[in-house]
Amino acid sequence: MLNRRTFLKTGAAALPLAASLDPAFALTPGQTTTASMLGLIPLPPRLAAENPAALSWQQKVRRVGQSNMTEHDPAVMNIEEWADYWHSAGTDVVFVSVTGILAFYPSKVKFHRHGKFLNNRDFFGECLTAAKKRGMRVVARMSPDLNWPDALEAHPEWAMRYKDGSVQHNTEDPRLFKTCMFSSFMDDYVPAVMREVNSLYDVDCFYTNGWPPIGMLPECYCSICSKLPPPGTPAYWRAFNDRLFELWIKYDAIAKEKKPDSFYFANLGGNVHASPNLDRLGKTAVWFQGDNQGRTNDDPAVWGATLQARVCNAVLDGKFAANITAAYSTGVVRWRNASKNPAEAQMWMNETLAGGLALYYHFIGSEDGLGEDRRWQKVGAAYFQWSAKHDAHLRARRSIADIGVVMGQSTQLLYKGPATAQSRTYMRETTHGLYETLLRGRYTFDYVHEDRLDAEHLSKYRALLMPNIAMLSDRQCQQIRDYVQSGGSLMASFETSLYDENLQPRSDFGLADLLGISKAGDVIGTNGNAYYARIEHPNASAQHPILEGFSNTNWLPGSQNRIPLKPVADPILTVVPGFVQYPPELAYPPVSHTDEPAVVLRETGSSRIAFFPGDIERTYWLTGHGDLLRLMHNTLRWLTRDERIVHVEGDGFVEMLAWETTPGYAIHLLNYTNPNAHHSWMQSTYPLGPQTVSMKLPSGVKVKSVALLRSEQSVLFHLDGDTLRFTIPRVEDYEVAAITVA
Repeated sequence: MLNRRTFLKTGAAALPLAASLDPAFALTPGQTTTASMLGLIPLPPRLAAENPAALSWQQKVRRVGQSNMTEHDPAVMNIEEWADYWHSAGTDVVFVSVTGILAFYPSKVKFHRHGKFLNNRDFFGECLTAAKKRGMRVVARMSPDLNWPDALEAHPEWAMRYKDGSVQHNTEDPRLFKTCMFSSFMDDYVPAVMREVNSLYDVDCFYTNGWPPIGMLPECYCSICSKLPPPGTPAYWRAFNDRLFELWIKYDAIAKEKKPDSFYFANLGGNVHASPNLDRLGKTAVWFQGDNQGRTNDDPAVWGATLQARVCNAVLDGKFAANITAAYSTGVVRWRNASKNPAEAQMWMNETLAGGLALYYHFIGSEDGLGEDRRWQKVGAAYFQWSAKHDAHLRARRSIADIGVVMGQSTQLLYKGPATAQSRTYMRETTHGLYETLLRGRYTFDYVHEDRLDAEHLSKYRALLMPNIAMLSDRQCQQIRDYVQSGGSLMASFETSLYDENLQPRSDFGLADLLGISKAGDVIGTNGNAYYARIEHPNASAQHPILEGFSNTNWLPGSQNRIPLKPVADPILTVVPGFVQYPPELAYPPVSHTDEPAVVLRETGSSRIAFFPGDIERTYWLTGHGDLLRLMHNTLRWLTRDERIVHVEGDGFVEMLAWETTPGYAIHLLNYTNPNAHHSWMQSTYPLGPQTVSMKLPSGVKVKSVALLRSEQSVLFHLDGDTLRFTIPRVEDYEVAAITVA
């Protein structure tokens, strides 16, 4: 039996291949369809050549460094050693703390408290001078989220408050109170610090840490916020965004008062459940700060950095984005001044590059000159120096993907799941379930923001996936109809379109006509056994393709929750309602056959549509049941007619991303075949064997070479007409196949 202990002892080489397993149950570790069986669709024509002179300075940044400064650092930090480290690593930009809680320069702004070790020293100015002397740009890092009792006493209106009127304090240091973003603190105090810094120093831009909040909306009951719509509602989210962008534009104008190429940007992250409206943000921000430093208890899977990257690429239209890799020990139990596992830190940087973002490496504190624990420094410097040799191939210009996943940001933030299973993690679980499904099928996919469902953004995708996108406006529903009418295929699930943009329930699905469904009742959850999906006519000679591989069974597991649907013609799966799981004497279905569909399939013109009335993606994430995975994979193959834009065949659990670059193309493979892929940290690497890549080039494109950037070797390639094939002989934790074209 292969358990975690034997996995660690024997490694990935001990994983059984599908051929040695019962074919009715087996899941091939890689892609089940062979290259000869699977069709390839051609890549789009290449983009026009890019003019480097037209790029802003931040778009040329590839490496960002930050030693987050503590109050004690002015007494202990070796500034020259600090600057030498980041410069020798090839860093383009460093963050230096101005702050806002504790001043790192002799600030004269009222309530900008000097740190007790500052002693009127211009610590910020010395760091800035050292960085500039070495050709590195400087971001002035501020913190507007907290302040001290003297500020609260003078300005009680600055504080966030609970329902009873009491002040919200920092939970770790209760001397600090939380500042309210709707108060004059943000209008007066923050601009005063920015203008003082601008008057004294040649900074390149300004950044606020700690605001806006990541992955949640604030809940405040101060005198101002009490007049706003209730927290957590769509109306509050609109007010939150209006205030956020009012301040963003104001701070950006202040940043530009000294020089026009300066700008302001803020604390961002949260991937699909970010707090600012990301479509609106993409039109405003010129730097996306992916403060997504490591795995969390809510998001325990290893692919957190690529998930964030896909979100950035959905909204930024080529603007700059970086994702932070915390070199320190992130997690529920945290050591902010101790290095994390090198394998985990390196995988986070691998994902950052694979996702098309700039590297950003971060540690905290400089005790003993540049840290009591210096193990992080070698990891970061070596990785930065390697990446610098390959910048041309690692800078992504355009994603190569033929599947779009709708990012329902309002659903992620405001919808808590059905009454049967409400929780703040409900949609996170849905997101990870579909994400893993796509990774295990080695699909190329992008996220598509819910506010970008127009033809311009959707036309590149052959199939669109809607994982329980509960909240959709009438306009968005019509855009989905238009997409299908134009030939696109669609897979949706559970409560998709059952609520409007104000989280008001509809009497029936907003997309009922398109999906060919009608609601027959409210959500049914699980009490004991979840429902089953009965295979209709299991012995028929020609089963539907989504049932491929299921034999010797009359039913399949369903989902934890489902919306009952009215009957449809000729269903291929029908619902067997859930029943008692204990005691086992009663564990049988009182009703073993119904006409309630467990999936609804339609074809209209060249479009194919699949609807699952259960929360199948989330149930797969909670259980890992292979039948659910196979069912979704079969459905995706049916939707896409067994065609891919890039096909990578081989063993292992891999995330694959494909990009058009200035020299040609880059295929990134991230090796997640690891016992710690879903939880904890990577401890070591379990290498994979050969991976064969196939892709169909645009007309007239000629390949000059294929090089593997991590192993730093060239590989032979084969051209069959316009179809390119080559084999990557081995993948450690990460490999990049860089294709140079003429």
